[in-house]
Amino acid sequence: MSAPEVRKVVTVTDEVLLELGRPVAVPVRRIAAAAVIRNPWAGLGVVADLQHEVERIAPGLARLLADRVIGALGGIDRVEAFGKAAIVGLDGEIEHGGALIHTPFFGNVFRELVEGTSIIVFSDDRLPAGEPLTVPLWHKTAAATRSHYQTAHIRVPDAPRPDEIVLVAAGASGPRPNARIGDRATDPVVRLADLETAP
Repeated sequence: MSAPEVRKVVTVTDEVLLELGRPVAVPVRRIAAAAVIRNPWAGLGVVADLQHEVERIAPGLARLLADRVIGALGGIDRVEAFGKAAIVGLDGEIEHGGALIHTPFFGNVFRELVEGTSIIVFSDDRLPAGEPLTVPLWHKTAAATRSHYQTAHIRVPDAPRPDEIVLVAAGASGPRPNARIGDRATDPVVRLADLETAP
């Protein structure tokens, strides 16, 4: 990936210290790192094969953003949850963002760099510049760990321009504050029929 591909990088840090006025036992830091790039398919109409540009661009962006997340959280071992996202400018297709984050050239690279094994949860949208996006997160090695279901938020005031894409990698240093709703792996079996007949 050549340096001019990236117009700017924005990193947002959210650290929860108090919940309902009480100190959180272990403060949790959430990071969303975003890279603003020119949409490589802008102005080309419907491009049948997106693969060449994905292979050229996505791995370098995954490395750039993973490094920002790891650095902001204080090391690979501090990344407990992760997520990814793309915001496509108004002249692009949602598929352009999807091509860059949903293929192994971004996802596998990001996952390996943070030592994850889970599928990476995601969000994507087509939006005008300055609109916010919510990025879901879950545990990087145990996706059924409900305590780590949370979100990070990102907004880049001047992006994406109509011919740009904002790519996002996000991470968290721990679970939601005061998480206490159990875990999917130990949940009871719940069926609608049983709920409807319960007293």
